Amino acid sequence: MRGPSMFEEVQDHWYWRPGWRADRSFYTWHITFADRPEMAALHASYAELVDDLPGFTPVPLEWLHLTLQGIGFTDRVPESDLADIVKATRHRVTGLGSFPVGIGPAVLDRESIQLPVRPIEPLQHLRDLTRAAITDVWGDDAVPELPELNPHITIAYCNHPAPAPPITTRLLNHSPQDTTLSITTLTLLSLTRTHHLYHWAPLESIALH
Repeated sequence: MRGPSMFEEVQDHWYWRPGWRADRSFYTWHITFADRPEMAALHASYAELVDDLPGFTPVPLEWLHLTLQGIGFTDRVPESDLADIVKATRHRVTGLGSFPVGIGPAVLDRESIQLPVRPIEPLQHLRDLTRAAITDVWGDDAVPELPELNPHITIAYCNHPAPAPPITTRLLNHSPQDTTLSITTLTLLSLTRTHHLYHWAPLESIALH
């Protein structure tokens, strides 16, 4: 685990980002883990800790995800454009090959408890390919901007401000757990946020191998 948090307070994750509201969904490329026994075991190893942390909402196993690249709100992306983006993405990533990553141990972020995913480089390459596919369809000036990739899987979201040091101490006192697995599939989701939860309908899956 990395050292103690460099901030004094965690903050509520659940404020509304620009464009978001309860009845709106978003097309995005994610990597999901509900069918992976390695993630089920890692998730279970932290379940008691996150269930017992006041002010945090645990993420159920079925909704664990690694955010890769957004496309746009579902009410703004024509179905024909989405189909073209999926086709372009499939063309670019099929045959890339699966690749191994290490996941965990858990760390405290300002708004969540996360399992870091490393190395970054193969995930950055996969993200670059999805962005190139969007460019194929919409051009350079239409690719959604995102911050620098920091691949992680969130296991609990903060739902109100609180001092960070006691939470950090709880994490440091918990036996660090991690796992390795292969990233094999990229999934297009229609993502929705309700009741302190991100959930989705899967639309397309692309095997990398």
